[in-house]
Formats: sequence, structure tokens, C-alpha cells
Amino acid sequence: MSQFHKIKDKDISQIIGYILRYGVYLSLSIALVGGIVYLYRHGNEINLFQHKAFVEKDENIAELLRNTFKGIVQGHGFYIIELGILLLIATPLSRVIFSLFAFKLEGDNLYVLITFIVLLIIIISIITGFGG
Repeated sequence: MSQFHKIKDKDISQIIGYILRYGVYLSLSIALVGGIVYLYRHGNEINLFQHKAFVEKDENIAELLRNTFKGIVQGHGFYIIELGILLLIATPLSRVIFSLFAFKLEGDNLYVLITFIVLLIIIISIITGFGG
């Protein structure tokens, strides 16, 4: 009898479902807390009839993460919302990373290669998309 418990497709699907579901719940909860903090601190400054022009920030990913965590430490609601959005973006990325390890445990080398290529494309897109 084998000592190894081989991971099954049903187990992988269930874990991926948990990752996606709880990732979305976590990111939305953090964004909601950030929204409450933002409204508490700036609620009286909001003018519903004033629309600001969209300004694109050319930050690289390291700078964005550094500024976000610095803003969270200082208690800015905007940066807490931004963390929620970053977690929402990271949720499907974590699904791809989990799939890579799951396919490796399954011993399915073709899907390991395909998933690795997808992960590589996502990472290159993230690195070159920010401030690129």
C-alpha cells in the first residue's frame, strides 16, 4: 500500500473553489472597511457634483505595494481600499499558482508546463504593465 495520498481532481476543484470564494470575500471585506474609514475621515469633503479627471499613476508594482502598505500603517482609507483591490487581483493569480503545484502533485507534466507559461505571462504583464 502506498504511503502517498495522491491528490484527486475533485480535491483540486474544491480547493480552487475555496481559494476564489474566500479571496473575493476577503478582498471585498477589506475594501468595505477602507471605504468606511475613508468616509469617516473625508465624508464631509465629498462633493457629489464635482467630478475629477482620471489621472493615471505610473508606479511600478514595488512602489505601489510600498505606498499602499505605508498608507495603511498611517490609517488612510484610500490605501485600505487599494489593498482590497490588489487582493482581488491576486485571487485568480493565487489560483494559477495553486494549480501549478496541484498539477505537479498529480504528475501531469503537460498541464504543469501550460500553467507555468500562463503564470509567466501574467507575471511579465504585471511587471511591464505598471509604469512600463
